[in-house]
Amino acid sequence: MKKLLHQWELEKRRCQSCGMPLQYDPKGGGSEADGSRSALYCSYCYDQGAFRDPDLRLDEMQARVRQLLRKRNAPWYIRAYMAHRVPTLRRWRSK
Repeated sequence: MKKLLHQWELEKRRCQSCGMPLQYDPKGGGSEADGSRSALYCSYCYDQGAFRDPDLRLDEMQARVRQLLRKRNAPWYIRAYMAHRVPTLRRWRSK
């Protein structure tokens, strides 16, 4: 049970746009309009209270995730899993 709770905590701390673990964000997360750190989005997706690419479509984000993971030599099944997870993230749920 302890392992499951730990995994749940890690999942909550992912960017809710691209799925990147926020612990790997060099800036510690995106910024809100008031300058505070966003607890939901990474600095690659979110800046000054707005998405960096507001017109980005879900399929484009999935392609970005696959491309980034391919550059990092992630196995195909990790690339597929993470791209499959993108629609479950907060930014994409209502679309």
